[in-house]
Amino acid sequence: MTIMKSEDRFRLGEDKVLPVALADVERAAARIHGRVTRAPLVASPTLSERTGQPVHLKLETRQPIGAFKLRGAMNAILSLDDTARQRGLVTASTGNHGRAVAYAARELGVPAVICMSSLVPDNKVEAIRALGAQICIVGASQDDAQEEVERLVRTSGLTPIPPFDDVDVVAGQGTIGLEIVEDLPDLATVLVPLSGGGLAGGIAAAVKALKPQAHVIGISMERGAAMHAAIKAGKPVAIREEETLADSLGGGIGLANRVTFAICRDLLDDIVLLTEDEIAAGIRHAARQEGEVVEGAGAVGIAAILAGKVQLSGPTAVIVSGGNIDAETHRHIIGRSTG
Repeated sequence: MTIMKSEDRFRLGEDKVLPVALADVERAAARIHGRVTRAPLVASPTLSERTGQPVHLKLETRQPIGAFKLRGAMNAILSLDDTARQRGLVTASTGNHGRAVAYAARELGVPAVICMSSLVPDNKVEAIRALGAQICIVGASQDDAQEEVERLVRTSGLTPIPPFDDVDVVAGQGTIGLEIVEDLPDLATVLVPLSGGGLAGGIAAAVKALKPQAHVIGISMERGAAMHAAIKAGKPVAIREEETLADSLGGGIGLANRVTFAICRDLLDDIVLLTEDEIAAGIRHAARQEGEVVEGAGAVGIAAILAGKVQLSGPTAVIVSGGNIDAETHRHIIGRSTG
């Protein structure tokens, strides 16, 4: 199920200037070089055979923290001056961004506080704790966690590292787009997990600048897809956060969104929503056919192909954004019959 017919898709007009440009992404690539992993882009024979098109998986699961978020967090933290870093860092997270900030903070020798809601899986909370960050569990939504971040900024002077709505974070995530175009010069389509828009917006900014005819399609879940709701409404809107296998895609985009809404509105060619069963099928396929342990958010591109919800017309890159899934949850999903 897509939310936009082709004739209704938002296009970037020549007179529009978006918050993140190719030059920002290129600077981010230089800044984080050697501090993050250049994730491999590997062919998927099974998905290629299924679609009749060359399909490749961009395995961001290979990052030191098991997810793409390290790119944006590292770029944002390295962009700060020493004074701002030494005051200490704080962020709200559904798990992977918090882990990225905690990892980067440890590497750079600065303290960090990670605020999360009660919906964040325990395995992600404990992984952050193991990196030495201070943990703050508050409320039952990403918005609740963000309110705590804002309080700590006011009362303790900590420096915020936004999870997605920040030009340096978006530019850092956009380095994935640079790598894909370099590795797959005849790129036709990118399937990218869509939540707050940092990943999708950054990749779209890079890919559309380098390959204007390539399609960038955002993939999300039916339960609480915030960017989908915002683009449909024409402005950021409040959504109810729900439990989902794609937990990393949960949370709102912020009613005062400054960066990612505009980029996703103007550069994404389409948005696809998935059911929980479809996401589970993507996780199973990744394990059984690709030999990859992938969390729900990371499996949505694969899931969209399996569900027949995207039509491919050339070489395709699927962003496998993370592999930080609870082991018991993964075993349960893999053990289920495909029906």
